[in-house]
Amino acid sequence: MKKHITMIITAMMAAAVLAGCGTSKEAATTAASSGTAAAAEAEARAETETKAETKTGAGAQTGADAKAEAAMGQETEILVAAAASLKNAYEEELIPMFQDKYPGVTVKGTYDSSGKLQTQIEEGLEADVFMSAAPKQMTALDGEGLIVSDTITNLLENKIVLIVPSDSDSGFTRFEDIEKAESIALGDPASVPVGQYSEEALTSLGIWDKIQDKVSFGTNVTEVLNQVAAASADAGIVYATDAASMADQVKVVAEAPEGSLAKKVIYPVAVVKDTANAEAAGNFVEFLKTDEAMKVFESYGFTKGE
Repeated sequence: MKKHITMIITAMMAAAVLAGCGTSKEAATTAASSGTAAAAEAEARAETETKAETKTGAGAQTGADAKAEAAMGQETEILVAAAASLKNAYEEELIPMFQDKYPGVTVKGTYDSSGKLQTQIEEGLEADVFMSAAPKQMTALDGEGLIVSDTITNLLENKIVLIVPSDSDSGFTRFEDIEKAESIALGDPASVPVGQYSEEALTSLGIWDKIQDKVSFGTNVTEVLNQVAAASADAGIVYATDAASMADQVKVVAEAPEGSLAKKVIYPVAVVKDTANAEAAGNFVEFLKTDEAMKVFESYGFTKGE
């Protein structure tokens, strides 16, 4: 009996040991499984984050590229500061022609007396191209280092003429007949090239001092033209091209006599040194030299410069 009890106790102890071993093995297996799952989860998380970072980086790069492409696609705008007598030719034909040839470039024009434009450029006007009605203003700006010297071109030649209102019965036939007018419109010699040419021609003819009490000075050639066209002045001196632009309102009496001007009426053009659009500005100047552009100028009464 005692032996039997001993055997039962031994069997029970063995069972307990086996049960304990089974529990440890199961725990170990569970732990291992948990570790594997955690590792897999961590790996998956890392992979997801890497993909997200890659995607974000690619997106940022794509955005940068898009901005760069957008910048490349932006239009360039250049400002041309030109003598008032050029406005019609520029606005009606030359600028549209150039923009058709260079669709990425927009050209804006500002027109006034060459002297005023010179002053504006000296004071910081952000012009890209300058075209004056006389070499004087271009030479001054070049001497101040404000012009790209090797782009200066004496592009056009003009003439100065005596005009009267289209319905005038003054009977004037010569340039010197301006002395007979009761009221005279001239450009201001202080800043307007046509006024400077007028003063030179009339001085050489001995007339300048005689007419001063009858003169009204305009701030640009367009003002002079409009005064005569409106018959608020009996006579005036303008460029031949301006007279041609209002042939129905003014008539030309005569050109300045040979020898009354020391030099020809030349229109130089050049790129302004501080331009932020050197290529577009240079292309515009080169375009003005082409045969197609010169034909337009000639249709407005200009001739080719020296």
